[in-house]
Amino acid sequence: MNLKNLLVAASMTFVAAPLVAHEFWIDSKKYQVEIGENIAAFTKNGQNFKGVDLAYFTRRVVLFDRIDADGRMAVVPRLGDSPVFDKAVENEGLLTLVYQSTPDKLTYKEWAKFDKFAKHKAFGDVLEKHRARGLNEEEFKETYSRFAKGLFAVGSGAGQDAQQGLEVEIVALKNPYTDDVSEGLPVQVFYREMPRINAQVEIFERSADGVTEVSTVQTNAQGIAIVPVKSGYAYLLDNVVLRKPSKALAAETGAVWETLWAALTFEVR
Repeated sequence: MNLKNLLVAASMTFVAAPLVAHEFWIDSKKYQVEIGENIAAFTKNGQNFKGVDLAYFTRRVVLFDRIDADGRMAVVPRLGDSPVFDKAVENEGLLTLVYQSTPDKLTYKEWAKFDKFAKHKAFGDVLEKHRARGLNEEEFKETYSRFAKGLFAVGSGAGQDAQQGLEVEIVALKNPYTDDVSEGLPVQVFYREMPRINAQVEIFERSADGVTEVSTVQTNAQGIAIVPVKSGYAYLLDNVVLRKPSKALAAETGAVWETLWAALTFEVR
């Protein structure tokens, strides 16, 4: 990447800073490609399945892998690359991109903003927990990490999504490119590799002309939820864990809360 493009990438990263509390996902203009065709995938930050492209910077990434018929291997973009994955794909079947960010942080100047976020993500009575810990309701920090997966169809797109070892993760129990999902796509949410029960999954449904509809479903006692889907639409599924940070992370960041964001993106054939 030349200097001009690198500076543009850096400015995009700066522009994204006010959006840190919003969704993060792997996106593409084309989730279904033919064998030998390019997949161009972007990491994005924003709202309602619309956002800014984030350039690749090593210090922001814990892992970035691809999984296909050849197994699992690391993706190593160049510094400042956007798209972060831009390759011709030769293996027919389901291709999965897996991305985990390093922790970042933000400061809440007032309780109302954090409370609105907590209610939106269905965290329950956070104020009671906050006060029980004797925490300030102004000028407090949250640290957050992103755990994103994108499912792509190469040729037939045949294959099955599976757990990839992320601390929080959404797994598609059917293949949206090959299976009958007319009655919904079952997904399972995991936290520390265990099913996450009674958890909210937010659904962002995007039409071909870019119109997004938002809804939510809850997981059952097995951590499974049924996501209503339509052929020809792209989907972003989001689940967020709120917890008290470890002593080490709290000392490093000054944060009193930690959030872990799981995202799964795909299209329905």
